Amino acid sequence: MEAPRMNPVLEPLSWMLGTWLSDPPGAGTFPTLQPFQYLEEVHISHVGQPMLNFSFNAFHPDTHKPMHRECGFIRLEPDTNKVAFVSAQNTGIVEVEEGEVNGQELCIASHSIARTSFAKEPHVEQITRKFRLNSEGKLEQTVSMATTTQPMTQHLHVTYKKVTP
Repeated sequence: MEAPRMNPVLEPLSWMLGTWLSDPPGAGTFPTLQPFQYLEEVHISHVGQPMLNFSFNAFHPDTHKPMHRECGFIRLEPDTNKVAFVSAQNTGIVEVEEGEVNGQELCIASHSIARTSFAKEPHVEQITRKFRLNSEGKLEQTVSMATTTQPMTQHLHVTYKKVTP
């Protein structure tokens, strides 16, 4: 079967498409956590609809045991640079982040966060993410968050190398 044509609405986000692997490992910090590293595989694709599909799968760098996982969609409001990022996570969080794409940079912030009734505390209250394609053609992601006990603080930074288009 022939691969579907990319919906032209997605052109401003086409730089995100592909399979990406963390290189070097991602770095996580937060005031309530010990600093940690992780490996992550990212798949960003389309099926011809006016949205991207994504999955982020993190693994422990030594044991390769699964860690954080999330999947969802990135939608672009037609004829604008407004973006919505919709994500379901294995931690029991579902979120909508909104923002803008400008060139090869996407900056988004939480619009709404929902969680299971038994999600671990402290609860995440706000999230911001920045994706950018750097001058070496690598994808960078920086995630900051605020919880019920901590103000907005950088939580994750990771650089990915593209492994397939």
